[in-house]
Amino acid sequence: MEIDYSKVNVIGFDADDTLWVNETYFRDTEEAFADLLEGYETKNKIDQELFKMEIKNLDLYGYGIKGFMLSMIESALDLSNNQVSQETISKILDLGKKMLGHPVELLDGVTEVLDALKNKYRLIVLTKGDLLDQERKLEKSGLSEYFHHVEVLSDKKEENYKHLLEHLQIDVKEFLMIGNSLKSDVLPLLNIGANAVHVPFHTTWQHEEVKVEDDKYDYLKISKLTDILQYLK
Repeated sequence: MEIDYSKVNVIGFDADDTLWVNETYFRDTEEAFADLLEGYETKNKIDQELFKMEIKNLDLYGYGIKGFMLSMIESALDLSNNQVSQETISKILDLGKKMLGHPVELLDGVTEVLDALKNKYRLIVLTKGDLLDQERKLEKSGLSEYFHHVEVLSDKKEENYKHLLEHLQIDVKEFLMIGNSLKSDVLPLLNIGANAVHVPFHTTWQHEEVKVEDDKYDYLKISKLTDILQYLK
């Protein structure tokens, strides 16, 4: 695919599942949560109800581990008809705390790409989630030095990107976003006239899944992050 990135001078990176592993830990925790509640419902039912609870609570809690923890507790109460034990609630909290304290695992090629681009482009992080948790992960990642700006957004919709790019005085035509989510990191940028690259992660949260007609959008999809270096000279 021939896409011209010659006008790009600012590159935005998603964080979770683009720079470091994230969704895998949510899936592992969902498995552990289902094991804790197996006396009340089937695993499939528990998974479905937890997802419904997360979506219901998004406007209230936002994205991130803390909101996920609260949704697990609320789901446990609902699934057990308020019979779940204090011990189980405590174990659910421990699951969330384990996630919050998990070491940051960089994805392959991240430092190689950032090293290659840092002197040619202005690099920024655009992520969503809990501010404290995302700041913690960035600090633990050792990547802070590469970025001119870090923004933790409440959501990644067109209006969020528009407002941020205007605030940072970045021309949409000169901006390129790189991320693993079509819904959050690619389509909103294309819709406002910016550039975007899709780097799929092997696991995607159900809420981030979206079907796209191949001929409707013109964007680059790469199999691994280091592939972007072929297109940015």
